[in-house]
Amino acid sequence: MDSNLLKVFISVANTKSISQGAKELGFTQSNVTLRIKQLEKSLGYELFHRTNRGVVLSLEGQKFLPYAIDIVKKVEEATLKMRNIDHQELLRIGSTQSNATIRLSKFIDRLNEDFQDMKLEFVVDSSLNLIEQLLDYKLDIAFVNGDPKHKDLEVLNSFKEDIVLVESKEKEPQNTIYAYKNGCINRIYLEKYLTEEKKTQYKKVNLENYELILACVKAGYGVTLFSRQIIQKFGYEEKLKITNMDFSLDTYLVCRKDYLPMIEEYLRDINI
Repeated sequence: MDSNLLKVFISVANTKSISQGAKELGFTQSNVTLRIKQLEKSLGYELFHRTNRGVVLSLEGQKFLPYAIDIVKKVEEATLKMRNIDHQELLRIGSTQSNATIRLSKFIDRLNEDFQDMKLEFVVDSSLNLIEQLLDYKLDIAFVNGDPKHKDLEVLNSFKEDIVLVESKEKEPQNTIYAYKNGCINRIYLEKYLTEEKKTQYKKVNLENYELILACVKAGYGVTLFSRQIIQKFGYEEKLKITNMDFSLDTYLVCRKDYLPMIEEYLRDINI
């Protein structure tokens, strides 16, 4: 069965629209319609009911969808393994924004020096989203905050982080928590800590720029939880009230247990 047809089916099923599925895949609407018809003819069932507002899965389509997702994942996994059968040709790296800020450039330099023919791809996202992508075989490795302790994940390495609560020196901070984005482990830990310690509800604001977050905190607009290295990198260590925390939020380099990278031993030994 052609996995490309299955990808089209999955996209249309997820978007509930032939036109949106086509847009997501970069295909024409007529191309997507033709491929769906090809798949339906091959299976002998109609997979969608057409409505004025888009499409909905038929009963047969609902039953087929989890199989299609599983097949596509297996094909992608097999393709990647064959590409890397003799050497690590491609390494897909996920990283939190905090790790990207203080550590990723050193990691790239080391890989470029030691594996000059290896191609690298990058995703910067929250820890929770990176873990989800690892589990879906969309990443080979990821730097995440805190040990995920997941039965399907293997810890390859860890890096010590000095986690601190950051507040304004001059003003009483507003009840706002600043973080990189939803799914940020630092914000989850900080929100729990503040709720338990101060019995106060906090507004949550996402800003995808660490220097801007530090400027907002310095001005008294809220608080944040950072690695001390980030504060030092942007020159804010003397400008803010910094409180040491005992959170165990070291950075962990992880991968799937059933999909260890070929440079596994190198990654276990690297010091950055």
